Amino acid sequence: MTRRFTIVCDDDQARIIETLARRYGITEEEVLSQLVELGLEARDEQTV
Repeated sequence: MTRRFTIVCDDDQARIIETLARRYGITEEEVLSQLVELGLEARDEQTV
């Protein structure tokens, strides 16, 4: 089951997300999903 979350970004963060999406030909939603996943993985590595 998937869940939907809302994120609020400042203008600089939004531009970075848009740039990454264009660069890799993916949606902003996919960029955010990948960034969250990477952040959670980094957190898990720090707790080991």
